[in-house]
Amino acid sequence: MPDFIKGDKDFESIPTTKDKALRINLNENIYGTFAEIGAGQETVRNFFRAGGASGTIAKTISAYDKDFSDAIYGVEEDGRYVTEARLTKMLNHEMELLEERILRERHPNKMYFAFANTVATIDFAKKYKGHGWVGIRYQTDADEAYSEIILHLRFHETEALLQQHTLGILGVNLIYGAYYKYDTPKKLLRYLYDHIDKDKIEIDTINFSGPKFKDVDNRLMSLQLIKNGMTDAVMFGPDGNNILPARILYKKNILALRGSFRPVTKVNIDMYEKSLEMFLKQNKVEEERTETIFEITLSNLRAEGEIDEKDFMDRAKLLCSLGHTVMISNFQEYYKLVEYFSRYTKMRLGLAMGVNNLVDIFDEKYYRHLSGGILEAFGKLFYKDLKVYLYPMHDTETDEYTTSENLKVHPRMKELYKFFKYNGKVLDIENFKPDIMDIFSREVLQKIEKGSEGWEEMLPKGVSEIIKEKHLFSYKDKA
Repeated sequence: MPDFIKGDKDFESIPTTKDKALRINLNENIYGTFAEIGAGQETVRNFFRAGGASGTIAKTISAYDKDFSDAIYGVEEDGRYVTEARLTKMLNHEMELLEERILRERHPNKMYFAFANTVATIDFAKKYKGHGWVGIRYQTDADEAYSEIILHLRFHETEALLQQHTLGILGVNLIYGAYYKYDTPKKLLRYLYDHIDKDKIEIDTINFSGPKFKDVDNRLMSLQLIKNGMTDAVMFGPDGNNILPARILYKKNILALRGSFRPVTKVNIDMYEKSLEMFLKQNKVEEERTETIFEITLSNLRAEGEIDEKDFMDRAKLLCSLGHTVMISNFQEYYKLVEYFSRYTKMRLGLAMGVNNLVDIFDEKYYRHLSGGILEAFGKLFYKDLKVYLYPMHDTETDEYTTSENLKVHPRMKELYKFFKYNGKVLDIENFKPDIMDIFSREVLQKIEKGSEGWEEMLPKGVSEIIKEKHLFSYKDKA
């Protein structure tokens, strides 16, 4: 392995942006192109300023005019330019040109790369702060296939010039990390923020692919984004790849189910199916424009101390295997979750939850940090068309069911609860299955861990087979 790829473990301090660019420039084998659209050529500028760029940069381009850009990269079906599809086309085109024009025979040791970004900075009225896609396709050996890192960012700075500057630093960090930190992707993620304050940009999606990242699970990388404070929520689909939340949620009706899903039980699926059935009966809720999200909070993952990454992956793999879209969030309070969804849609929202969750929502202690207290939170939570679909709770001693009609909240909250209840914001799930009401995830988990009998029948069809096949939740084959 070339010396320059062995890492920077001897570095006592974070190298400057100039140092990083110069180190790339001074390696005679790193060679590639820069294609940057929408915010100027902010990344490549750092490499020119560092010196020694002539041996590194094959070409730099900024196809700023839309017609010119379309002539080079083709026309997008949706007519948009700041998309992952556009970024991929840019990387494809620039890498093909590089391979075509710089012959391998003449440069047998060159390690090619194509860096690209497509970005919209803050608009003139400062209504939209801007966002962008950034990516690199590259190799660390002239004979290997290409690896790739693609990320999406949101700007939080309020001046275009500042956003451009930050974008340039991020680009250098990405290229440097791709070559010098690829073997420790968790560190690579953290180093993306070198010399960038956390409040300047938000990275809400990242995907690693190719031979250098064959052992990387992008769901675990999603978790790192939240743990590192880079974003408040991430999403991934049934295929295990991270999804840009905006792409899934934009102008959609959204039904969210929060839980531990450790593991997902018959109760979870009954709640999901019955609440979705009710949600789709609402006026203007078409199934094709509806997304159902299984959400796990970071506080839930930390319930037993530090986050157990294997435990997280077990939950994620199981939900993905069942074909669900999963969201990991830092929103302990439900109103924050609703605020997040309202960034992307003005359509109908639904929350499916159990009785205990609803009782917690009416506990004032969760809102002491708000100047308007619980009233401020409820103004954000029960906005417009949001409805709560309430799954009942069974008391095994009295054989009674607690529903929205007889649940008990704090006496001070009684009238507030009645207001939302009788204005149709809280709806009971009535056609539930009584025979599964006493199934709890924690009891199923204990049975799995102890190798006890009978846990399989507590889970939806096919789930126990997945757990056994993938050895999830500490399951061990019986001798």
